[in-house]
Amino acid sequence: MKKADTLIKFGLNFDNSYTRLPNSFFKEVKPTLVHNPNSVVINSKLALSLGLNCEELENKEFLEVLGGNIIPEGAHPIAQAYAGHQFGHFTMLGDGRAILLGEHITPLGDRVDIQLKGSGKTPYSRGGDGRAALGPMLREYIISESMHALRIPTTRSLAVVTTGESIIRENNLPGAILTRIAASHIRVGTFQYVSKWGREEDIKLLADYTINRHYTYLKDSPNPYLDLLKEVINRQADLISKWQLVGFIHGVMNTDNMAISGETIDYGPCAFMDTYNLKTVFSSIDTHGRYAYGNQPYIGGWNLARFAETLLPLIDSDQEKASNLAQEEISNFSKVYHKNWLNGMRSKLGIFSEESLDEDLINQLLSMMEEHGVDYTNTFVDLTFNRLEESSFFNTDKFLKWHKQWKERLQRQNEGLDLSIELMKNTNPAIIPRNHRVEEALDAANNGDYSVMTKLLDVLSNPFAHSKEQLEYSTPPKPSNKPYRTFCGT
Repeated sequence: MKKADTLIKFGLNFDNSYTRLPNSFFKEVKPTLVHNPNSVVINSKLALSLGLNCEELENKEFLEVLGGNIIPEGAHPIAQAYAGHQFGHFTMLGDGRAILLGEHITPLGDRVDIQLKGSGKTPYSRGGDGRAALGPMLREYIISESMHALRIPTTRSLAVVTTGESIIRENNLPGAILTRIAASHIRVGTFQYVSKWGREEDIKLLADYTINRHYTYLKDSPNPYLDLLKEVINRQADLISKWQLVGFIHGVMNTDNMAISGETIDYGPCAFMDTYNLKTVFSSIDTHGRYAYGNQPYIGGWNLARFAETLLPLIDSDQEKASNLAQEEISNFSKVYHKNWLNGMRSKLGIFSEESLDEDLINQLLSMMEEHGVDYTNTFVDLTFNRLEESSFFNTDKFLKWHKQWKERLQRQNEGLDLSIELMKNTNPAIIPRNHRVEEALDAANNGDYSVMTKLLDVLSNPFAHSKEQLEYSTPPKPSNKPYRTFCGT
């Protein structure tokens, strides 16, 4: 492996705190060399915010870094160990095709992980080749950056490079590597791994590390570990409510895919809902709907209960008392989630204040939307701009009665109608990454045409603009007898 002096040339500034944890938490591993890394897309705005030298992003040497052929000065490549409940079944896991290059310190002092996804085998690959195809890597790039634009906490995508090699799946596909930026890759599954196979002092080390990295204000708490549980619950309640409000379906909410930082992580079989339906599932492997749209809040609570179990020895030496304290916090998840979701739905309908019948008003609308199979995103946009002629749904007796009640509700608040409309414009996105549009971009990219993806990324970058350019991207897919399916992208 070649080294590169990157502190000045590229602006990388590594300080790898995770590698100072016990060796059992990770394995040192080098990316597998690739034939010829070439740029597909590089996120210059993100690079600028990270303090990277944007003038060097297309430099061949930097592309070699993104391809894993050059290890930057100060980097310490590792694969992280974790476990997890996958569809309810516990198993040993770990970074099977992702390598944490190192932790970069930004000019503002923020610490972020730089990870190469699809960079070759690791000790946790479980028989896989550790590689990734271009399509799934671009899919994560498109959707994670769209989530960021939608103001939803998420890992970010810095770049996708092709490797100059083909990988074998059902067909030969162009290989690629995604550079992911994350607040960290500490997962519920990380705690489960240490709890299952480590010592009690190891779980304390991990919890203290997590507090130092993400929740420094808890250091002097009388019970920092109980408060850590509380803070993670609050962040996940906020995150999942934001998913629900835009119709995002993660697709594989295993415990190893829940980040302690509160970011959305691991974009595999994810997708956005078109027609409103609580049972919506896109993932090809979720045959029983465990991770359906309507189940996501419940699964979030279940995952957090697994996290709480790992912290019990730290919360109190009396395990019965520790369990009772943890259970009390877990029981608050649904309350916090519901409050966040309800306030978010109020905003989507231009409601500033609180009234006891607001939830009934909201649920009436959602029930009608599901009954008539209308588009989730566009229904709220049509309400925002009073485009009630756009759908026959708006002419039904039930809706007209509801619409009258909603208008009366808006009139009962101090803020005028203009402010309500502005609130709705700023809350209801004009566009989401529609599944058929994403697939269109990926198909073109697999054939060497990146212009379709570039245009899609541009219109998705400001989803609340409600511009004319976004109109053609707001159209739902044509009806099909074949349900849309997503895959894990291995």
